Amino acid sequence: MNLSIRRKMERASERFGEVVALLAESETQADQDRFRELSREYAQLEPLIEVYQRFCAAERDIAAAEEMLGDPEMAALAREELNAATTTRDRLEPDVYRLLIPPDPDDQRNVFLEVRAGTGGAEAALFAGDLIKMYLRYAELMRWQVEPISESPGDLGGYKEIVVRITGTGVFSRLKFEPGAHRVQRIPETESQGRVHTSACTVAVLPEADVIDSIAINSAELRIDTYRSSGAGGQHVNKTDSAIRITHLPSGIVVECQEERSQHKNRARAMSLLQARLLSDARASQASEQSQSRRLQVGSGDRSERIRTYNFPQNRLTDHRINLTLYKLDDIMTGQLDQVIDPLIQEYQAEQLTAMMHD
Repeated sequence: MNLSIRRKMERASERFGEVVALLAESETQADQDRFRELSREYAQLEPLIEVYQRFCAAERDIAAAEEMLGDPEMAALAREELNAATTTRDRLEPDVYRLLIPPDPDDQRNVFLEVRAGTGGAEAALFAGDLIKMYLRYAELMRWQVEPISESPGDLGGYKEIVVRITGTGVFSRLKFEPGAHRVQRIPETESQGRVHTSACTVAVLPEADVIDSIAINSAELRIDTYRSSGAGGQHVNKTDSAIRITHLPSGIVVECQEERSQHKNRARAMSLLQARLLSDARASQASEQSQSRRLQVGSGDRSERIRTYNFPQNRLTDHRINLTLYKLDDIMTGQLDQVIDPLIQEYQAEQLTAMMHD
């Protein structure tokens, strides 16, 4: 095990002992906020320490077996125990590294997922429609819930822009690698010469802000407009001005919600989306100050960087951040995204471990 990692584990073990002792004190139990904070820290440290203790026990078994190798009568048994202990140690070491990586505090948040057509005109709008279908199918496979927020249909189908809210377990942890520019290469339905065209869409994934960390919004800095929903037909459409558009004047951010019949519900959804966008911008600015370059662009919503290419003629998907190429585009477009997301998570964890080792 890397020396710096071992030192971190020793400090984590010491801290775990301190937390256990503090939780047992009557003063801590009387302070509910303090007790809750320490309980969260305990829950985070416990699996790490448990695995590390098993790792250390395997190291002790290896040392004991190596000492017995010098005894001819015990050599065979020693070799057997040495092999078993070495296998256990080697199996546990990656688990120690993985558990040592601090969790992203946003991982369990719900998200606002935004897909917007970019360069490519009508074909980009059609691709935006294909992308949102891919994400909705993935959400269904993950048993997440999806609520539409706003949409702007394309002239020939698809969407110029669509925003949905996705709720469930670990939504942001799985989707936080999706922000950026998604490029498509295929023959459009409108192409009579059979030529491959290149279009693009941008994807943003905004973790939903909790009340505790939401950004204060001055109502005087908002312009709120109402208008009639442009959704599907029905007796309630175009009868009342229930759709809401909110403009945050200092930043120029505009959010809309038109999916609910109630103006009050649309306003609440739009304000929640505005909070998420403002919080995302604030975090992106902070991250930019802390690090000018970050290859994975995780969670930054950087829309200028091409992160992925979808080549339909070759049934190929390429994620340019980690040089991942899969000839399974037809499967991926049906929502089977884990084969793309899992390698991104593994690469991200490897980068974090490398940084920790050099810290």
